[in-house]
Amino acid sequence: MFRFLLLAIFFVMPMGTAFANTILVIGDSISSAYGMPVNQGWVALLQKRLQSEQLPYKVVNLSISGDTSANALNRLPQTLEQHQPHILLLEIGGNDGLRGLSLTQMQQNIESMISLAASKEIRVMLLGIQLPPNYGSHYTDQFNEIYRQLADRYQLTLLPSIVDGIGGDPQLMQADGIHPNAKAQPIMLELVWPKLLQLLSDA
Repeated sequence: MFRFLLLAIFFVMPMGTAFANTILVIGDSISSAYGMPVNQGWVALLQKRLQSEQLPYKVVNLSISGDTSANALNRLPQTLEQHQPHILLLEIGGNDGLRGLSLTQMQQNIESMISLAASKEIRVMLLGIQLPPNYGSHYTDQFNEIYRQLADRYQLTLLPSIVDGIGGDPQLMQADGIHPNAKAQPIMLELVWPKLLQLLSDA
């Protein structure tokens, strides 16, 4: 998988709003609109939805294709300092799983990211991912359990899989069988939206 930095920042302030809270998205290729124009990705669609609902939030998308939990953790302190988000959407770990990296280390990395955000009173939403079935049920079950355990431990909003109902459907996947295509992006947003809306309401 080619690694490239996709920095997409979308600013929307409803008329009459002098200040917009920040939603920061830290993810990998699933959130960086890999293989398509950035404005077709679910994160760009999220900004449009927030605008249409007249919710005073701007979305900062710092997702990097190929990123691992270790890479994301390394850059998180500076990122939080720079953007000072109110909400962090954390969609990371898929590349750890695809590369067969240590799940223990992955869990520690994500937990460190959650702890860092919590120390700054940033609300976190975990977005899990679905690994291909060829990795075996034992490994994939352990992988999925990481997100559930962390969500329970820190009382976080959890979307178990951002590709629920998408992975494995050739009409919704790119030719590589790993990345959702443009048709899948609105579906992904619909999976994220109700949980995020509840988080915004709680905030």
